Amino acid sequence: MVKLRTYVYIDSLQPQLAELMASVSQGFPPVPGDSCLWVEVAPGMAIHRVTDIALKATQVKLTQQVVERAFGSMVIHHRDQSDVREAGRILLSRLGAELGDREQGTVAWQEIIRGLSSDHTVLINRQHRGGSMMLPGESMFILETEPAGYIVYAANQAEKAANITLIDVRAVGAFGRLTLSGREADVEEAAAAAISAVQNPPGT
Repeated sequence: MVKLRTYVYIDSLQPQLAELMASVSQGFPPVPGDSCLWVEVAPGMAIHRVTDIALKATQVKLTQQVVERAFGSMVIHHRDQSDVREAGRILLSRLGAELGDREQGTVAWQEIIRGLSSDHTVLINRQHRGGSMMLPGESMFILETEPAGYIVYAANQAEKAANITLIDVRAVGAFGRLTLSGREADVEEAAAAAISAVQNPPGT
């Protein structure tokens, strides 16, 4: 039996998130403004069936697929929102699942650290080379979610809400992790949007 852990539709990828996803994409990289669907299932090997259904349903492109023992995830995208929505609808139908079957997103950890020291930012920048760099004196927001896939929607909503810099977005494994930085007021606004996104994920 396939368990639906995460099902998140994003109507329009924000520029930083789109570019970060493209930098690690194993398939067809998205561009800003594309819509996408992030699906995570258990067990991990079942993601191949999920991917096959989605790609045959419409003209969507496969951004990424990760197959772990416990969990598997895949991301599809397309410029046309209706293609992504339809692929998701067919996917759920073929799995005999409904949107309400997905796991509820929970915040496992969240914290704002203000006025970062230069030693701290140097270490963070060395650890997270996929995104942008954090500057001394900025504030940092860190967020951890379960399941992992909800972190992508949180990052997109945070970028929509405020003028922040995405440092890292990790959406595979047992937990998802988001790191962003910026001016204190912007980080506070982005943090509120990210937490709300996890607690109120979109439908299709």
